[in-house]
Amino acid sequence: MGSEMCIRDRFHSVQGEGFHCGTPHVFVRFGNCNLRCEWCDTDFLTYEEMDLESIVEKVLSYQCDRVIFTGGEPAMQDLSTIGNRLKEHGISLSIETNGTIVPSANLIRYIDQWNVSPKLRTSGNISDERLVPIALQLFARLPKAFFKFVITAESDIDEVCSLTDQYGIPSEQVLLMPEGRTADALNQKSEWLSEACVRHGVRFTTRLHKILWGDDRGR
Repeated sequence: MGSEMCIRDRFHSVQGEGFHCGTPHVFVRFGNCNLRCEWCDTDFLTYEEMDLESIVEKVLSYQCDRVIFTGGEPAMQDLSTIGNRLKEHGISLSIETNGTIVPSANLIRYIDQWNVSPKLRTSGNISDERLVPIALQLFARLPKAFFKFVITAESDIDEVCSLTDQYGIPSEQVLLMPEGRTADALNQKSEWLSEACVRHGVRFTTRLHKILWGDDRGR
């Protein structure tokens, strides 16, 4: 791996989504993505080339033992070296991925939690691009993988059930999250979505950062 990486942001905040919602993390947001979701709220096309050692130094300066790789799609880059460097300092590593890229054996060894977010039809991506069976089959076998689905409408839930049945994803590893960029938009969907989570025995997650800070960048 070269010494330069495509970095969009580096910041220290609480995790706003998923299993670790509310837990302080250092976020390393990478540029670039292999999908184009209609509701995406991340400017992953604007980034800088940053030296690996500078990234590690900045991350460690926050004195936080939890780091999450996010994007864009961080798995488009070789994360093994930065993963190894951070693990040497006792960092717990998580990654947010759309689940379309098969990770290397080295990366699997370094990542403590996988936050896999397969995209549904309502994302606007074609099926062959958003669903890669060999990758989803691998993630479904990882006990450290949690699957977070972005829900835009009640009809999305049937698609989630179909995917979890097809790939044998345990219900305790499934999270449903309302799509929305404001507290009002999230609240409009949260009531019926939380009820659906109860019916299907899966986890509900909101977008805490959007409730706290709206659509501010770097949160």
